Amino acid sequence: MTTTSASHPAAPPEPALSVRQVLTLERVLAGEPEVVAGAGGLDRAVRWVHVAEAADVGVMLTGGEMVLTTGVLLAGDESRQAEYIQSLHRAEAAAVVLGLGRAFPAPPEVMRRAAERCGLPLVVLHRPFPFAELTEEVQSRLVRRKFAAVSLSEAVRTDLTALITAGAPLQRLLDEVARHGACPVVLTNLAHRVLATAGERSAVDDVLRDWERVARQAGGGALDAWISAELGGRGERWGRLLLCGYRGEPANGRLLADRAAEALVLHRMLGGSALSWEEQSAQSLLTDLVSGVVPARQLLPRARAAGLPVNLRTFVPLVVPGAEPAVLDRLLRVLGLSGLAAELADGVTAVLLSLPRDRPADALTALFAARLREATGRPDALVAAADPCTGWDEVPAGLREARHVADAVAGSAAALGLPVVRLKDVHLRGLVRLLRENPDVQSFAERELDGLLRKAEPELLEVLRTYLATGRNKSRTAQLHHVSRPALYRRLEAIQGRLGVDLDDFEQAASVHIALLAHDAQQR
Repeated sequence: MTTTSASHPAAPPEPALSVRQVLTLERVLAGEPEVVAGAGGLDRAVRWVHVAEAADVGVMLTGGEMVLTTGVLLAGDESRQAEYIQSLHRAEAAAVVLGLGRAFPAPPEVMRRAAERCGLPLVVLHRPFPFAELTEEVQSRLVRRKFAAVSLSEAVRTDLTALITAGAPLQRLLDEVARHGACPVVLTNLAHRVLATAGERSAVDDVLRDWERVARQAGGGALDAWISAELGGRGERWGRLLLCGYRGEPANGRLLADRAAEALVLHRMLGGSALSWEEQSAQSLLTDLVSGVVPARQLLPRARAAGLPVNLRTFVPLVVPGAEPAVLDRLLRVLGLSGLAAELADGVTAVLLSLPRDRPADALTALFAARLREATGRPDALVAAADPCTGWDEVPAGLREARHVADAVAGSAAALGLPVVRLKDVHLRGLVRLLRENPDVQSFAERELDGLLRKAEPELLEVLRTYLATGRNKSRTAQLHHVSRPALYRRLEAIQGRLGVDLDDFEQAASVHIALLAHDAQQR
């Protein structure tokens, strides 16, 4: 794996061909090349091709050159042959190509041994070969690569800068990087936890399937075609960008990784989102689980790579109305619980607990709810919970159930008096919430409550709401509204008169109660 750093802007890398690539060119193959020494250095980069017959050519080199020679000035002098190879080695030449002919009808043994000791590739050409053709071919390829590299650098920088300027989210930037790289892109923190991915879904899933092992191999440089760029600024590193299985030129891959890393650092420093990358990662995963657009099984590699334990676990889907994800994250750490917390919509925060199967899920959920009340100082804070799931495929339905429960008890948490609310606790209220968008239900609510809604008497409506919520307990209703019993009786008479109902009749009271629940659900 090639590693680059994005702490400071990098210039486009010098385009290069390897010695091995040069030897596979059609024009070179016509000369029947043979590597007689230094085969371990065939992947060295060839920065330029230099034709030279001077014995002291080493002083003319700056490194990375492939030197072409017939050796005419070296014939018959073995000490000069050895020094010639050593001078090229000191000058960090990429390779030396010797054309066999009058000077050397066969590979010179002294030069071969010297090149082998230095690790310098020594290539002989068995057929006459015009060096001008080789220099022309290699130089033109290098020039084309340089222009291609500059073009890629500018295109990537322009595209990513435009996205940042437009306020694009992190995911949009990564999608653009994946488009340029034609490979999966993974963003991680320094602990190798995956924060975001981009690229073709099946290819990303393959990368994430065994992420812990893969991440360690990538960190150790054991994976070919994986290019990494570190993310950081002001002397601090805080992330890593990986191009996974990049199949283009390595120099272009390094350039793409550097440009992408620069853009991501800028995006983070400019505060492209109110959420941290870790929070965006949790939000994306939980949102996809709740929506059901992506099958749960396809999201399993993402969950595992994000650091959520998924093997032999019990999952507890929760929704905590009005809670900040950061508060819930701290609470999870304090309690030593594994889980993800993220805001799904305004004021609706989901938590997915991942517990060992031998731990009591209900007891830990109750402990979480109790500590939440302590941490927030809100004695009426509640946790809407679905039943624990032992299968990952059950998690999306569980999250939707917890969200439904939270929605059903909105505005009536105090009346329930429960720290943890489940589907069995919401009864009729839950059903009405589900049906609140139904036109027939809306019409029913308007018709039943018309006498109060038309005259806009919120005080009487509130008295009715309390009276029905307390099971038509007049004493309790009077107490909660701080009025005398006679005063309450007069208000109840006024309510009955406006609605044209008898609240002492169970069926009529139930009808009004359902209408009021539907009205409240629609208003919220």
